[in-house]
Amino acid sequence: MDGAAAPRTKSAAAKLVKRNFLEALKLNDFGKLKAILIQRQIDVDTVFEVEDENMVLASYKQGYWLPSYKLKSSWATGLHLSVLFGHVECLLVLLDHNATINCRPNGKTPLHVACEMANLDCVKILCDRGAKLNCYSLSGHTALHFCTTPSSVLCAKQLVWRGANVNMKTNNQDEETPLHTAAHFGLAELVAFYVEHGAIVDSVNAHMETPLAIATYWALRFKEQEYSRDHHLVCRMLLDYNAEVNARDDDFKSPLHKAAWNCDHVLMHMMLEAGAEANLMDINGCAAIQYVLKVTSVRPAAQPEICYQLLLNHGAARIYPPQFHKVIQACHSYPRAIEVVVNAYEHIRWNVKWKRAIPDDDLERHWDFYHSLFTVCSNSPRTLMHLSRCAIRKTLHSRCHRPEDEE
Repeated sequence: MDGAAAPRTKSAAAKLVKRNFLEALKLNDFGKLKAILIQRQIDVDTVFEVEDENMVLASYKQGYWLPSYKLKSSWATGLHLSVLFGHVECLLVLLDHNATINCRPNGKTPLHVACEMANLDCVKILCDRGAKLNCYSLSGHTALHFCTTPSSVLCAKQLVWRGANVNMKTNNQDEETPLHTAAHFGLAELVAFYVEHGAIVDSVNAHMETPLAIATYWALRFKEQEYSRDHHLVCRMLLDYNAEVNARDDDFKSPLHKAAWNCDHVLMHMMLEAGAEANLMDINGCAAIQYVLKVTSVRPAAQPEICYQLLLNHGAARIYPPQFHKVIQACHSYPRAIEVVVNAYEHIRWNVKWKRAIPDDDLERHWDFYHSLFTVCSNSPRTLMHLSRCAIRKTLHSRCHRPEDEE
């Protein structure tokens, strides 16, 4: 009995020490933590299993299946927990007792966690003590890739000043640079900082997308259907840094295609003024105007009439007249958009497909407009002023908005 009781007593004592160690970390009781380590009651690199529903501590490879319970808890050392809680005193005690600074029990080093938590003090301490600046997490991200919020900008600057590689791509299927990440999250200050410190403006990820293309795509918050001024600013900055406005991804889509997909007239105007080619076609033979057509009905915050006007003013090819009913299908709730597109033709005749494309309720709601449309697009001649505009546009083509000093 005595022999069996001894192991149980020893096991209970170890559990108690581990619990006290964890409690000291949570409460930032660095005095108690130091006492436990001095007495050598526990290994300084002991791994704990803790709650981690936001996956701040965990990092997994893409494509790997995990049981659901693994996504709610993580393994972590005392260093990870000190950084997670922002307890600088405990962090220093652990480092003074030679804790393994680049340990990653569940895929992330303490430095990765510090950047994700935007804890500048912890970042500085870890860097001073020899943390690897360019170390990958299990998911293939460096510490810079975890700087994704305005509050983490200072952490990113600290890393770059200390020698972090600003052009290092993720070691995963995306292969994105920190500049891609900053563009994705609309961090204009960080975009400027990276470029000023040697970031390649037109670096491409695994899908051949540049940071400009990434910022353009994410400028629309799809859930809220709102446009992000932060992303607009990032795009403006990248263009000012001479980003290639006609860069093509692996589907041959340019940033203009992505702006058109979002029906984002602000970015479309910005890019067309910067020299974007309105008639570039993607892998499926679609130009930007076809992208606007596809999404007009599902972008409630958009002003599609401006998008069409911009493209036509910058030389976009008009919709093939026999296919004009597709414009009606896309824009039947937006008479202004239809008006803009139909006015690009010197003469076009309506057919029965046009009426079939208009739901009865929209036809009734906008009857004055549609009655006028069918009248104009019959045998009625267009005005001389309209025909003159069409002739001028046809002659100047994409030079309609070219500055005088380029002529």
